[in-house]
Amino acid sequence: MTKSRLTYADSGVDIDAGNRMVDLIKPLVKATARAGADAEIGGFGGLFDLKRAGFTDPVLVAATDGVGTKVKIAIETGRHGTIGIDLVAMSVNDLVVQGAEPLFFLDYFACGKLEPEVGAAVVAGVAQGCRQAGCALIGGETAEMPGLYQAGDYDLAGFAVGAAERGTILPTKDIRAGDVLLGIASSGVHSNGFSLLRKVVEMSGVPWNARAPFDNSRTLGEAALIPTRIYVKSCLAAIRETKAVKALAHLTGGGFPDNIPRVLPDGLGARVDLARVPVLPIFKWLAQTGNIAETEMLRTFNCGIGMIVVVDPASADAVSAVLTRQGETVVRLGELVDAAEGAPRVIYSGRLDI
Repeated sequence: MTKSRLTYADSGVDIDAGNRMVDLIKPLVKATARAGADAEIGGFGGLFDLKRAGFTDPVLVAATDGVGTKVKIAIETGRHGTIGIDLVAMSVNDLVVQGAEPLFFLDYFACGKLEPEVGAAVVAGVAQGCRQAGCALIGGETAEMPGLYQAGDYDLAGFAVGAAERGTILPTKDIRAGDVLLGIASSGVHSNGFSLLRKVVEMSGVPWNARAPFDNSRTLGEAALIPTRIYVKSCLAAIRETKAVKALAHLTGGGFPDNIPRVLPDGLGARVDLARVPVLPIFKWLAQTGNIAETEMLRTFNCGIGMIVVVDPASADAVSAVLTRQGETVVRLGELVDAAEGAPRVIYSGRLDI
């Protein structure tokens, strides 16, 4: 009796499916080409030419992130086309806060059983995010790991590399009390706080495919999956055109109280007028349905502000004008103040409209 020969496919890994996915995403990747990268894939590593990108004395800046449990909603709703935008956004927004221009991006897609069409839909979102940020998708990795992930499940990670000319890295050294805080509106929940969001949705009993209780124009799943706004081009325009941006803070996990102090020197804090925050309907619904306190909302979600800009009072209008021209909604949120040692670095006036 001849013993049957085991193959890799018998263990649950389909190399042919991986090759098919590569074929599907090649044109998506090629569409992200930019100066410095041809955005071809298939080699063992991605190449980038800093000189061709126009830099003279660059400092490289790198960032990495995932999308958290937002990916669970994409899987449960079968809507895979935008989660890749979130993946890019979470890294490139962290680059631009340091004044860096994103140059290239690589993604990592891990799953239990590879479905090439699903993987290609995810990478299509990654490519779209790269185009929005002006960076090239120069490589990535697909890992099929049966036994670690259930069939149908996948997870994402990615990292971006950017550059800034030496001497232009943010934050600047002249940040002081009296500087103005501008807030740039978010597009939705972005990619933080989704474990709490999913808990509230579970409590509410509203299914993902039902109309959102706060937005009759889309389903709850569609509203939750609105992709993270990419602020790269607008913020770079403000930095370069005005030469007045002192600092930027990306409001991710930790929200207002944890992220704003990251860009401030010791001894300075921020006073934020919460009444000026343009709270989106989804945040009002989450707060009311989950009975979530204002302080918890501010530390878990962006609440309607995705990026903070620190500028001198005399330059606030000019910076706002550039951001507005770039399509952003900008509000004046408050100012920097002296902070005593041990005191909260972010203090509030007014109340969130929740």
